[in-house]
Amino acid sequence: MFHTPHGLVETPAFMPVGTQATVKALDPGDLRAAGTQMLLANAYHLHLRPGDDVIRDLGGLHRFMGWDGPILTDSGGFQVFSLETLRTIDEDGVDFRSHIDGSARRFTPETVMRIERNLGADVIMQLDHVVPGGSPLEVVRHASERSIRWLARCQEELKRHSADDSSPRQTLFPVLQGGTSEELRRGAAETVTDMGDWAGYGIGGLSVGEPKPAMYAALAVTDASLPRDRVRYLMGVGFPEDLLEAIRLGVDLFDCVAPTRMGRNGTAFTSSGRLNVRRAELRSDGEPLDTSCDCPLCTQFSRAYIRHLFVADEMLGPRLLSLHNVHFLTSLLRRARDAIVAAMPLPEAPPI
Repeated sequence: MFHTPHGLVETPAFMPVGTQATVKALDPGDLRAAGTQMLLANAYHLHLRPGDDVIRDLGGLHRFMGWDGPILTDSGGFQVFSLETLRTIDEDGVDFRSHIDGSARRFTPETVMRIERNLGADVIMQLDHVVPGGSPLEVVRHASERSIRWLARCQEELKRHSADDSSPRQTLFPVLQGGTSEELRRGAAETVTDMGDWAGYGIGGLSVGEPKPAMYAALAVTDASLPRDRVRYLMGVGFPEDLLEAIRLGVDLFDCVAPTRMGRNGTAFTSSGRLNVRRAELRSDGEPLDTSCDCPLCTQFSRAYIRHLFVADEMLGPRLLSLHNVHFLTSLLRRARDAIVAAMPLPEAPPI
């Protein structure tokens, strides 16, 4: 577990993604009821709209989105990967072309720290360089080493503003890159650990197209190379089988858009595996979606009803299914926490 200015986070824990200061289709009350402890928001997107300065002037991200628990903000590093056609990168930083209006935006380690300070999240991430899985080793090495150099600049930028007592207390997490290279992963962990007394570490550059066995092997190396008493945050991973395997490999914190994206598109996580709720055989199925789940969807409605909502294009369907999927993952990780405390085996992952 770890402490933040907005509360304690018991780990392992899953963070639903509120990219634009909202977890799609769900309000803060829904998230609390589902067992959510901490949320993620995205500095890149909030800088574009409504503007990090607007959020600062309105009292910060917690007040802006009505969430009084811990928040982590990503730095825009993932957009270096996902918006490859809209950006150019050099040693100093990244030039983006806004996907909203085409305006030019310059992101550097220093500007990202200022954006994240304006947003006021409890945990902030450094700007890092993410490359696709399967990239040539030298490309991966260059991105990893650049991320370390950018981390040093993030540190310096925060030090320059450390005397400003009016700003909220924030914790910077470095991001370890290195693809699936054991050498690069081990080297990045050792170098970054020597750079500061970090409360936690982000593990980036995984779940970006590489085979899952390679991701697990990289996590095993990282686990052996990081301090045991600090938070390990695996960025962008959120499928049940991956969460449990990563927990076995020492990971504490996760985020992913998968539960809400899949929920909006009609796919549910269940204890029997993933289920497309539009399937014709559910048309007259009066059973709950998942008999082992106690979320509002599973305790109040039938499979037939949730199928009807999606077939009829009713907005309640994506909302209920998104809530179910978030609840499913937070419940799974709560069971994992209980198993760890009791020194018992972790729960089994549902079939894929």
